[in-house]
Amino acid sequence: MTAITARIAARALLPGARLPSVRAQAKAMAVSVSTVVEAYERLAAEGAIRSRPGSGFYVSGAAVPLALAEIGPKREREIDPLWISRQSLEAGEEVLKPGCGWLPASWMHEAGLRRGLRALARAETATITDYATPLGLPALRRLLARRMAACGIEAGPGQIMLTDCGTQAIDLICRFLLEPGDTVLLDDPCYFNFHALLKAHRAKVVGVPYTPSGPDVDAFEAALAAHSPRLYITNSAIHNPTGAVLSPAVAHRLLTLAERAGLVVVEDDIFADFEPAPAPRLAAFDGLTRVIHIGSFSKTLSASVRCGYIAAPREWIDSLADLKIATSFGGGRLAADLLLAALTDGGYRKHMEAVRRRLAAALDETVGRLGALGITPWLLPRAGMFLWCRLPDGVDAARLARACLQEGVVLAPGNAFSQSQTASGFLRFNVAQSTDARIFDVIGRALRGGTSAPPAGRQSDRPASRAISPR
Repeated sequence: MTAITARIAARALLPGARLPSVRAQAKAMAVSVSTVVEAYERLAAEGAIRSRPGSGFYVSGAAVPLALAEIGPKREREIDPLWISRQSLEAGEEVLKPGCGWLPASWMHEAGLRRGLRALARAETATITDYATPLGLPALRRLLARRMAACGIEAGPGQIMLTDCGTQAIDLICRFLLEPGDTVLLDDPCYFNFHALLKAHRAKVVGVPYTPSGPDVDAFEAALAAHSPRLYITNSAIHNPTGAVLSPAVAHRLLTLAERAGLVVVEDDIFADFEPAPAPRLAAFDGLTRVIHIGSFSKTLSASVRCGYIAAPREWIDSLADLKIATSFGGGRLAADLLLAALTDGGYRKHMEAVRRRLAAALDETVGRLGALGITPWLLPRAGMFLWCRLPDGVDAARLARACLQEGVVLAPGNAFSQSQTASGFLRFNVAQSTDARIFDVIGRALRGGTSAPPAGRQSDRPASRAISPR
């Protein structure tokens, strides 16, 4: 019953689809015929399937709502791409969240946001009541064009479209460029929500091992030849979860391969303002020919003010705007006005300088505390909030996360970020959320209590191998 309902939930069996015969199902599942008869009868009683005498059993009713957790192989919830998000977003204030992906509320630009809100309260009525234009607030798009120019990206305001957030930006691009079954390349490891979003789009995902200077170019070239992918989605500036920075040499080789293969690259630049100096951007080398540049300010300004952007080839913008109207209509005008006010507030630059100093101090402190527990960085990042760490030999991150959750600490197990499931010996730490000494007390107790992986089939504790591991 569980196997059949899971296939229905994943839409592998659609309404009206005929189930295998009782004998065929029994043979396929290595159970008795009477077991299948009992399961089919119970499912029919629940209304999930219906019997047609002399014909067999069929899926009944309308298509069930899409359940992302039911798509793909069953895994422990601790390594599901949505597990960290659910645990972090649902946690109360008393829960410690070194595994989450955002700054503490006290680190955000609260003063600038409040000044912006007071100004908007006095704005004309249309500002606080009307829909936004399809491309979004012109003044904010002009500001974004100037900010991109500082990173070497040439994009006029007409090549920039505002979105409700960075995730919506990727969602629109996937709707624009992908068909179900198309292949997408991702870094391995990469931001776990890329996996979840692509699962919703029914894309086939292929992981490419990530190195301290960017994706493994040889593996990337092999993946292009073997899978003919449509998209590659990555971070260029500060990589999530590793904190690595793309090197110019890797960027050049990667774009050469993308050009040859007709590959579109989506570059997520959400962590740009954490950098003391701009790292190489694929969009700068490419000139927005086949690179789409996206971002938002939810990590540096406010996660509550939902506003992101897409910078893309000019001939694609109208079609993306049509998709935006079809899926969210006009978008949020108020959020864009508030974001503009906060970004142009004289205090934002000084605020980010202070955040960068705090992150550097938190990084040093977190590395020291983890080192005392035998947990070591994969590399020491130059900027940002993330620290990708190797656990002591034999320790399984999912088991450790489950044990720590019982004591009110949310961790980020490595396999949530890994398409190949080869990061079971890794955790991602947010150093800004790791300043409470209780976190390390809880982890220490869990390590002493035993969190080893089972001996049989133990996964590698390396972040990825050079081999390509399609799902």
